[in-house]
Amino acid sequence: EVQLQASGGGLVQAGGSLRLSCAAFGFTFDNYAIGWFRQAPGKGREGVSCISPRPSGTFYADSVKGRFTIFSDNAKNTVYLQMNSLKPEDTAVYYCAAGPPLQPVVEGPPPQLSYKNYDHWGQGTLVTVSS
Repeated sequence: EVQLQASGGGLVQAGGSLRLSCAAFGFTFDNYAIGWFRQAPGKGREGVSCISPRPSGTFYADSVKGRFTIFSDNAKNTVYLQMNSLKPEDTAVYYCAAGPPLQPVVEGPPPQLSYKNYDHWGQGTLVTVSS
């Protein structure tokens, strides 16, 4: 059974850092892309970042490029989201999810950041950034 467990959220001041973890159970990263999504109060679910095995690559929303880094530790079957230079607008519940690897597209938003392409979801972890 595919399971995901997200952790690492908390309260941080603007400009600070947090590292989120997504532990995977019942599968390995060879066959799944892992995405991070967030949902702020009153807003829809937004794709933040993805790490994909085939083709190997990482994807970021424009709003977090240069501030967030996604990486995996295959030995621990865990994907991390390092979040630096946090802003109050980063406040949200963050979710990790697993889905099939997808081919990148030449134009338009990357499908790897669409929640519709993910089948398995972990519980959320709350990130609150104070100003």
